[in-house]
Amino acid sequence: MLPLLRLTLFIDRLNRAVYRGVCWLSLAMVLIGAFNALARYGDKYLPVRLSSNGWIELQWYFFSLVFLLAAPFAVRLDSHVRVDVLYGRLGTRGKAWIDLIGTLVFLLPFCVFGVWYALPSALSSLDIREVSPDPGGLTRWPIKLVVPVAFVLLTLQGFAEVTRRGLFLSRKITATQAGLENRESGETS
Repeated sequence: MLPLLRLTLFIDRLNRAVYRGVCWLSLAMVLIGAFNALARYGDKYLPVRLSSNGWIELQWYFFSLVFLLAAPFAVRLDSHVRVDVLYGRLGTRGKAWIDLIGTLVFLLPFCVFGVWYALPSALSSLDIREVSPDPGGLTRWPIKLVVPVAFVLLTLQGFAEVTRRGLFLSRKITATQAGLENRESGETS
């Protein structure tokens, strides 16, 4: 039991570290977006062209990175969108059952499909050193490689959540040890 719990804590720390890096990308994305807007406006009045397709694509890439790489930690914090009218009325054990079944039936198969579908495209893009077809655009293969990596991180977090729920439901750990309490604060044990 203890090695599994240690593994879940390692996965949590990994995804938290990725998330913290992604927070800085959010700031960069906003600053680049503001620059893009000002540059497009300024291009009308300045003799030098400030805007480019590269800046616009960089903003898109950062948004993609934020969305893809923050998802695993959002699962850990239970911050993802939930469409379940009964969940809020259940006790801790009932919620643990729904989380366990939902992760096993929906999240993990989705992640496996995501890796299976994205990996060949990413490797092909890397193989041909794909670049944007737009003038001044960026290299495409690095962002395409992030997609299967993000799905692997999400799979790992799904595994950690299943492990925690299983240990909690088998009464080997408490709700607090399972991290089922106070997840909104972002602090997990």
